[in-house]
Amino acid sequence: MTTRTTQLTDERGLSAAEVAERVAAGAVNHAKRRTSRPFTAILRANLFTPLNAIIGLLAVIAISFGGWKQGLFAGVIIANILIGTVQEVRAKRTLDRLSLLNRATVRVLRDGVVLEIEPEQLVRDDLVLVESGDRIMVDGPVITSRNLEIDESLLTGEADPVAKEPGAEVRSGSFAVAGTGLFRAERIGAESYAAKLVEEASKFALARSDLREGINRFIRMINWLIVPIAILLIISQAADPQRWREVIVSTVAGIVPMIPEGLVLLTSVAFAVGVIRLGARRCLVQELPAIEGLARTDVLCLDKTGTLTEGGMDVDSIRPIAGAVATEALAALATADDSPNPTMQAVAAHLAALEITDPGWSVIDTMPFSSARKWSGTRFDDHGTWLLGAPDVLLEPDDPACRQAETLAAQGLRVLVLITAESASTADGVVGARAQALVVLRQRLRSTAAATLAYFREQGVAVKIISGDSPAAVGAVAAQLGVVGAAEPVDARYLPEDPAELADLLERATVFGRVQPHQKQAFVKALQSRGHTVAMTGDGVNDVLALKDADLGIAMGSGSAASRSVAQVVLLDDEFATLPHVVAEGRRVIGNIGRVSNLFLTKTIYAITLALVIAVGAIWSRLSGNALLPYPFLPIHQTLINAFTIGLPAFLLALAPTFDRAKPHFVRRVLTFAIPAGICCAVPTFAVYLITLARDGYDSPLPQTTAAITLFCLALAALAIVARPYVWWKLILVGGCAAALVLALAVPLFARFLELQQPDGWHLAAAAIAVAVGAAAFGLYSLIWPRRHPLD
Repeated sequence: MTTRTTQLTDERGLSAAEVAERVAAGAVNHAKRRTSRPFTAILRANLFTPLNAIIGLLAVIAISFGGWKQGLFAGVIIANILIGTVQEVRAKRTLDRLSLLNRATVRVLRDGVVLEIEPEQLVRDDLVLVESGDRIMVDGPVITSRNLEIDESLLTGEADPVAKEPGAEVRSGSFAVAGTGLFRAERIGAESYAAKLVEEASKFALARSDLREGINRFIRMINWLIVPIAILLIISQAADPQRWREVIVSTVAGIVPMIPEGLVLLTSVAFAVGVIRLGARRCLVQELPAIEGLARTDVLCLDKTGTLTEGGMDVDSIRPIAGAVATEALAALATADDSPNPTMQAVAAHLAALEITDPGWSVIDTMPFSSARKWSGTRFDDHGTWLLGAPDVLLEPDDPACRQAETLAAQGLRVLVLITAESASTADGVVGARAQALVVLRQRLRSTAAATLAYFREQGVAVKIISGDSPAAVGAVAAQLGVVGAAEPVDARYLPEDPAELADLLERATVFGRVQPHQKQAFVKALQSRGHTVAMTGDGVNDVLALKDADLGIAMGSGSAASRSVAQVVLLDDEFATLPHVVAEGRRVIGNIGRVSNLFLTKTIYAITLALVIAVGAIWSRLSGNALLPYPFLPIHQTLINAFTIGLPAFLLALAPTFDRAKPHFVRRVLTFAIPAGICCAVPTFAVYLITLARDGYDSPLPQTTAAITLFCLALAALAIVARPYVWWKLILVGGCAAALVLALAVPLFARFLELQQPDGWHLAAAAIAVAVGAAAFGLYSLIWPRRHPLD
């Protein structure tokens, strides 16, 4: 808690004793902000899953009838629980730590002193102070107002700010856009909107993700297939009562590989590791699907101020017109403004450096700065009305001061005009404006901005620079940063109203000036209407609507509490150069989960295909009076194949770097690979199994060994395709997995443990031919349907 001694009202607020009474009575704002699941929920979510239950049951059956080693495949359960829990707990700690840095405090008046406290320390009847940029945390009536304007668009959908006079209600979920005020906290905790809105704004969740929704679709489809095929396999294998123990074990071996047991785990791990990596760069991901959002982004809308430029600015010069007393008037304006924006703060600092003090002008009324008006002003008792704002808004285009301001703005300077006016109001505008001085400010370009913009250009991400400044000033800054199209900035005051025409213009133009807050929102919607995935950066209250509607909202850590609350990603150190790392992390997650899904779904498809053909073949053999066709593998064989062609490679690939932009239609792309790849694995394996079974007989282990070698090699070929493009460690990975099969066959101890028999030349040749046929079939598929190949 910090203390200020500023006295803004005759109210004194609650006393310490009154606060203590309310705390004892439980009248405290207990709607705490939760950014992650508690540890018990994490453990429960990783431990009690349907897939873990199925694998565990099958392991018990396999161990009971085939011995302990036939249940080794259940080791995946332990791995899933440990890896998933550890990574999510690490992500939770990262989120919780960063969220404390991002948390907005509340200023209350107690015992006549302004205190800065945490939101959950608010008590009923506290007097809460608000100024421009503050988010309203609880509900209650306004006590005092100095031109207080509240944006309630997140509650009502209405974009126009609402003036709040004493007695009017303010509600949590809204935010102040102009002026200052004081309101009484009446509805707190669960009684207020904040109890729901704040919770939803920063909840740790893996939901609402195209990636996870696609994987859940896979799981649902597989469940519908597994149950009837598993029943068919059980019926077909149960027809031989003399070998019932072997039949049970082999049936388990047929069911286990149908289950993509590691797919959900690796998705969660990839997201969690992404949060941890970005947290190390002081990037707070308030909603985990935001990681994949930037990976899909193809248009990035940048707010110039605070993003391409640093938060502060410096006054370059004050240029009086016709000998006006500019500095004295500016000092009076700065003193009258009790909620100065960064521009007024820069002016005040410049005047203080010049030792120009408050002239003591008597204030009648003030009008705070608003992004919609583009000016602020004060009406003085004996000195009239003075305004400070945008020259092209306050002056006529042919005014000499306006033309001079345009010339300066074209040099990349920010220019404001100080004027006197007969009257000024939001409703009637400015009447009788006369320029008195130009205030020239120099913005500080971020040293990393040019390189960051170049990165997005190289990655095929279109950048739109949007600002409330004059088009000439925005264009000049964009030109300094090497932005294509900077020479042709667009004045947003003359944009078409028709959404289709606006979308056409946005496709062509890059730099926009004099953009109103509601226009930023319209920009986002227009770009989305053309199929673009839009990310929006911002730091002020004027960016909130656009941040909320964008596919991905990115706020600056030093920005307003309102902008941080609606954004999915917050750059806590305000470093624009962090965005490429966010993009890279998103692409890593999406690209690698796509690769991993290809592996797991290929395994599921070949397992389902093998189970189906074996079941049908077994039933046909029984009806024909022939011997039962047993399933070709034991669970220990599946453990070997799954571990070295799916499990270990998938885990390493899920965390590997990748730089390709995410592509749409995740489910279709994965199935386009997995279905033909799975069939090309299953059919040759089944064929070589039948051939060796006819040659060696049912009592020989060689048919099972030959089938295991064939399936291992075909699954390894699928891994080699998925692992592209190759780097040194991927070559070692594929080579190491191949070496595992060689060792399993060549070392007698391993072969006996895995119940494999060392094959002779004939069986190796049969396996090699089957592998060649399967690989050639998939290669032919890729040539015939190249556009459908998900890895091209």
